[in-house]
This record gives sequence, C-alpha cells and structure tokens, in this order.
Amino acid sequence: MTQVEAYPLPEFCRTHGIGRTKAYEEINAGRLKARKSGARTIILAEDAEAWLKSLPELSPKAA
Repeated sequence: MTQVEAYPLPEFCRTHGIGRTKAYEEINAGRLKARKSGARTIILAEDAEAWLKSLPELSPKAA
C-alpha cells in the first residue's frame, strides 16, 4: 500500500470528514497549512496530521 504524501482539497475533506467551507475556514484561520499548485489547493499529509493532533479532545460530561 502506498503512503499518501499530499491530499488535493476534495480528497482531504472526504478522508477527514469535513466540508470544503470548514477546510477553508481552518486554512484562513492559520490552523491548517495548505499549498497551491496552479488552481489546486493541496494539503501535505504531515500538515493534515498536525491539524488533527491540534484539535481539542472531547471531554466526557459528568453525569
């Protein structure tokens, strides 16, 4: 199996379970690094991993 090095934006959104609008919000807020290749927006796998790790953990509510 081949290791993914970079995701085109639609593939990043599909594999990480977020929409295009949310992805651009994260990019514009500086929380997700993106690169451009012509008209394509690309997310490096290492930047995707860093973004995932930066998300806050969900704390269980006390009953």
